[in-house]
Amino acid sequence: MPMSQAFKDRLFPNVNEIAEHFGTPFHIYDETGIRETGEELKQAFADINSFREYFAVKALPNPRILEIMQEMGFGFDCSSIPELIQSRQVGGRGEDIMFTSNNTDPEEFSAAAANGGCILNLDDISLIRKVPDFPELICFRYNPGPRRTGNIIIGNPVEAKYGVSHDQLVSAYRMALECGAKRFGLHTMVASNERDYTYIVETARMLLEVAAMIEDKLGICFEFLNLGGGLGIPYHPDDAPLDLIAMGREITELCNIFKKEHNCSPRIYLESGRWMTGPHGALITRAINSKNIYRQYIGVDACMSSLMRPALYNAYHHIDVIGKEDEPKSETYDVAGSLCENNDKFAVQRELPPIREGDLLAIHDTGAHGIAMGFQYNGRLRPKELLLRSDGTVELIRRAETVDDYFATLDFEPDTFTC
Repeated sequence: MPMSQAFKDRLFPNVNEIAEHFGTPFHIYDETGIRETGEELKQAFADINSFREYFAVKALPNPRILEIMQEMGFGFDCSSIPELIQSRQVGGRGEDIMFTSNNTDPEEFSAAAANGGCILNLDDISLIRKVPDFPELICFRYNPGPRRTGNIIIGNPVEAKYGVSHDQLVSAYRMALECGAKRFGLHTMVASNERDYTYIVETARMLLEVAAMIEDKLGICFEFLNLGGGLGIPYHPDDAPLDLIAMGREITELCNIFKKEHNCSPRIYLESGRWMTGPHGALITRAINSKNIYRQYIGVDACMSSLMRPALYNAYHHIDVIGKEDEPKSETYDVAGSLCENNDKFAVQRELPPIREGDLLAIHDTGAHGIAMGFQYNGRLRPKELLLRSDGTVELIRRAETVDDYFATLDFEPDTFTC
């Protein structure tokens, strides 16, 4: 189910007062749910040699959220300089951070090497010669090509821009050895929002087989295998959840077999984002208009700048009308924002209880790739973020953007170049 009943029980009785105090729209995140999910993830891999989650910062790049991850002992998966900065600001150091970028420029390599460095995960064999000071520990992102199928979000691996091909992989590690690398990891990312746990198990099997092949050819003993992210959540009420316990058990069994057959037992890493925070966030928005033409429309005070997944992916996000959760869903609405784009809709032909202007709507599962994918098209600004803390208090953790923010990049020193 979307948005757990426990989160609803903590939020819905107080959401009108929260909205009155902070104003709408806002994303609100559930600290209790995030921490519980982190513990469930650790328990699922409790019997493995060593496990660590590297939270995908791109999913929810807020310092308070990253602090929670750091407190749970998790690392950070970064792919840009601002993500590196945020991770280091909350205490991430060295191997707490995994930097996986693509089409990486020299400034990004310098940032990755600064402040104690990080785990550098190279996306392309050509990048080996572009790393200014080659690190002792190196990892490569593996693209299996036709050996695996992707899914609707991440696409066919053959068509994906990411990673080192199967035929290049041994050469990549051989070149890394020549550059002075002494410690090694292996990474892949072949699914996104995948709820079939066997797909993740097969990813682990694939990486173990590739690790064995490289060990046989080059004598490399891998310190870790990073299975990537991609653990899916049930956005729709009818969606079956991913079986985390079975996934952890079967991956652990594969690792135990590998340990018996080889001289090393690599640690297992994940870089989940959506799994960690997605169900533990909601976008609270207020109905401000009702329009009846060829369809019934409910206009709300949020728009695509707050949540673009429905427009970008045709993604389903469940919606509750606060105070009317148990009422019959007798009306059919398009729930729309104010952007000058026809696909600025949070729901299309959705059956909901009757909605009146002033009602609050809770759009579920916005804790990942919600605020993070926001933008300023049409001069629409991103909303505030709140944290429902475990002690019941509500904390502002990011203010809403302002018109001054929108115009800030137009305040600069004049600069003219004559050819």
